[in-house]
Amino acid sequence: MRIAILCAIALGFAPPAPADEVAGFDRSFVDATLRVDYLHGGDATDEFVILDRLHRQGSWAGSRAHRIDPFEVGRTLVEVRDLASGDLLFSRRLDSYFGEYRTTAEAAKGIKRAYHATVLVPFPRAKVKLVVKVRQKDRSHRTLLEAEVDPAAPTISLEPARKDARVIDVHIPGDPHSRVDVAIVAEGYTADDEAKLRADLRRFEGVFFSREPFASNRDRFNLRGVWAPSRDRGCDEPSRGNWRETSVGASFDALGSERYLLTEDNKALRDIAAAAPYDVLYIMVNTPRYGGGGIYNLYCTFTADNQWSPYVFLHEFGHHFAALADEYYTSSVAYNDFFPRGVEPIEPNVTALLDPSNLKWKSLVTPDTPVPTPWEKAAFDEAEMAYQKARQDMGIRIAEASRSNAPAKEIEALKEDAERLSREHSARMDDLLGKGAFANKVGAFEGAGYTSTGLYRPSLDCIMFSKGNKPFCPVCRRAIERTIDYYGE
Repeated sequence: MRIAILCAIALGFAPPAPADEVAGFDRSFVDATLRVDYLHGGDATDEFVILDRLHRQGSWAGSRAHRIDPFEVGRTLVEVRDLASGDLLFSRRLDSYFGEYRTTAEAAKGIKRAYHATVLVPFPRAKVKLVVKVRQKDRSHRTLLEAEVDPAAPTISLEPARKDARVIDVHIPGDPHSRVDVAIVAEGYTADDEAKLRADLRRFEGVFFSREPFASNRDRFNLRGVWAPSRDRGCDEPSRGNWRETSVGASFDALGSERYLLTEDNKALRDIAAAAPYDVLYIMVNTPRYGGGGIYNLYCTFTADNQWSPYVFLHEFGHHFAALADEYYTSSVAYNDFFPRGVEPIEPNVTALLDPSNLKWKSLVTPDTPVPTPWEKAAFDEAEMAYQKARQDMGIRIAEASRSNAPAKEIEALKEDAERLSREHSARMDDLLGKGAFANKVGAFEGAGYTSTGLYRPSLDCIMFSKGNKPFCPVCRRAIERTIDYYGE
């Protein structure tokens, strides 16, 4: 039966929910969610997972038919196995905050850190074994945690969702079991910001369904906002000396990257999100600053009021929902050796091109397109390097002005200059890429995954490559469509 389901997913359509698959769910699980909180930590060479707490929460949001994760992506693999027989009942793949930290210079120095993380699984009827594994460089898995879970144990928390967490229905066409349930947690919205919050949710609903493959799958998504009012607007900006008291503790400067926006207060995030069923978890931050982040099957972030917010909203969804890799390579990041040389990436939209005749998206390559595919890389790189230098210098000036309590008008003028610089550069790059001989074709274009050479992306341009109002390329779109199919019944 699983083979049939995988074949259907590969062909790009949602298989019907076989009665025996749903019955199998009902034999092993009840219609509730087991929230598994754990700590994932270590350094570049050492790694550990420690179970924190188990919670019983509301109705299971995922599919009852598709319980075994078919996607060979994500570094962490979580399995739920029958305790007596060892049979696999459920699996979920994901990435982690720690998985990114372990590639940083700090981790390479042996500085250990741990990050709180969560995975949601169906609530078991009987005792099960919970297994957490991590993928090694050779693609094998190493087990870091095995724990017996007794669903009747009094230590499983039955605490209700936070009383101050409110759910705002945005687009609810159907049952959570057969839809992709998206929860957008509002961050940095005060009690006085409800009208703005509701308007922002409607605005990003429009952004989401204006783009494929979401427009043609509109009725396969449920969208909800979840809001626990923050005391302050915005979020933390450590490098600018700004600190805010907010609902989920979102912060810029994650892993030392000034535009990277994440939260290390995963528990607060999950306590608020528990008010709604969800497969996908957004954090929408009430600030005009540019930034965001996305970790596969963990969560993603975006800011509400920047000129590039619609782009970030969709780009980060690609990371979180379909494990799409960043295709850009000129912007600075905190990672070292994120994609090891000589190893084929597991992500669906980048390749090391170790075997050009068996390109992973071979079926989508445009006829008569050479692989690798030539493009105007030298001109692009020259313009990008100049822009990145100017952008970094501007960021330093804004941070210094903010920390020194410069006049507000001076700081705002610097921010406006930075936004203008970004807008003008993006227009130039769009013009350059749009005139490329292989624009709008699928091939293998060198430069991807933070690396100028040795990694290749499917298309000359894509929303995973550069900022702007642009589509997902055919390869990224196919990865998203397959994941939409998996969440349906």
